[in-house]
Amino acid sequence: MKVLLVDDEENFRQIITAAFEKEGINVIVAKNGREGIDKAKGEKPDLVLLDQMLTDITGNDVLAQLKADYLTHDIPVLMISNFGHEALVKQAMEKGAVDYIYKYSVETQDIVNKVKDVLKAASPPQT
Repeated sequence: MKVLLVDDEENFRQIITAAFEKEGINVIVAKNGREGIDKAKGEKPDLVLLDQMLTDITGNDVLAQLKADYLTHDIPVLMISNFGHEALVKQAMEKGAVDYIYKYSVETQDIVNKVKDVLKAASPPQT
């Protein structure tokens, strides 16, 4: 499994990367939205964990671009943010996010478990 983490907070990236790697999940890191879009196209991750508030463009703008591109439109996107503005959450869900997690209200392992659940639901049944 390969997850693309798009987040501009260095400490969060380090904590989440360590937690995913402990679970055997390969992590690709992007520090801003443009880098995230490029890496999603080039790396073809199984899931994108996308921060809402980035230094260059918003997470919702990244999400819209990923969903509009034939190379990335099928990749599940899980939004994550410290910012819980209801309109942004609604917009993310309407643009195709599979869920929205608030960083301040969950433990690291909860994020890992949510990602694993989404990956499990997105993978085709084995025959």
